[in-house]
Amino acid sequence: MSDPYSSRTPVHEQVVDGFGAVRVLPLDPGADAAVIHRWVGEERAAFWGMTELTEQQVAAVYAHMAALDTHHAHLVVRDGEPVALLQTYEPEADRVSECYDVRPGDIGVHLLLAPAGPGGGQPGWTARLVAVVAAYVLLGLDRRRVVVDPDVRNEKAVARFLGLGFAPGPVVVLPEIDLPDVYLPEKKAQLAFLDRELMFPG
Repeated sequence: MSDPYSSRTPVHEQVVDGFGAVRVLPLDPGADAAVIHRWVGEERAAFWGMTELTEQQVAAVYAHMAALDTHHAHLVVRDGEPVALLQTYEPEADRVSECYDVRPGDIGVHLLLAPAGPGGGQPGWTARLVAVVAAYVLLGLDRRRVVVDPDVRNEKAVARFLGLGFAPGPVVVLPEIDLPDVYLPEKKAQLAFLDRELMFPG
């Protein structure tokens, strides 16, 4: 089967024994909208806040993000199959900066995993994928610490991050953003942090 993503240039590429070849590609708002729309439309992605959007609206959201210097979206592909949506952002340019003391070298991350395949979830799958994402943002982008801000009601995501070694931070309320280009409702979030030294000692 041909890999429709093979012609695209990754920002990060890594082969993980027993897992596969993982490539982190800059999101193409037009080409990738159908895949992302399918993921964010599922009930399990309710906390992503895009369940009601059409495919065209999803494309518009990511076209807007592509024009920003501070927020970036990526499609994570394993052996030619899309497996996650990764968004990175500069915390000082995001509403999260109103809720904690941003340190130099911090990078914010949002991660939406693709739905599990017909065989269901595989043990250790998420941990290996997150290790690749961590290698990209901490080593590839030379950052000191990852910050995540899952909704406190999204207990599965909170537990997943803490289980992967993230240290819990405070529970905060991210303020509502109401701009012509973007609307984000207020969000009660559990902050969590992952230091580079912990993930990649030495």
